[in-house]
Amino acid sequence: MEPRDRVDDHVDRWLPVLPDLDPDVEGAVTRMQYLTAHLRRAKEKALQGLAVPPHEFETLHALAGRGGRATPSQLASDLGMPANSVTGRLDALSRREYIRRTPSPADRRRVDVELTDAGRETWRQAMDALGHEEERLLGALTPEERHQLSNLLRRVLLRADAP
Repeated sequence: MEPRDRVDDHVDRWLPVLPDLDPDVEGAVTRMQYLTAHLRRAKEKALQGLAVPPHEFETLHALAGRGGRATPSQLASDLGMPANSVTGRLDALSRREYIRRTPSPADRRRVDVELTDAGRETWRQAMDALGHEEERLLGALTPEERHQLSNLLRRVLLRADAP
C-alpha cells in the first residue's frame, strides 16, 4: 500500500460532501497544484539568494533560450507580453550589466539584445538551483516512471491546449 500524503486527507474530507467526486482526478489535480506552488516557492527562494527578481530571471531565461541573442520583439513574443513592455525589463538588466544592446548585423535600424557573461552566469546559477530541486523531487521516481509521467502529462496538456 502506498504511503498517504496530505492530499489523501483532502480527498477523504471531500468525498462525503461530493459523493460523485472522482478521487483520482481530485488527487492528481490537487497534487499538481501543490507541486506547482512548491516549485514556485523554490524558484523565489533561489532568485532571492541571487538578488534577481522573477521577471528579470524570466527575461534572462528567454534570452538564454535563444542562444543568448534576440531582438526585443522576439523576447516579447517568448514572454507573451507587448513589445513596449519589454523595454523596462531590458533597461533594468542593462543597468545590472546582465545584457547589452548592440546594432543588428542584419539591419542597422534594429537592436539586438545579448547576454553578457555576468547575465549568463546569474541565469546559470538560478537554473542550477531550480534544477536541483526538480531532480530532488522527481528522484522519487525511476527513470522509466519519470518518462511515463512526462508522457501522461503531455496527453493531459494536449487536451488542455485543444480548441
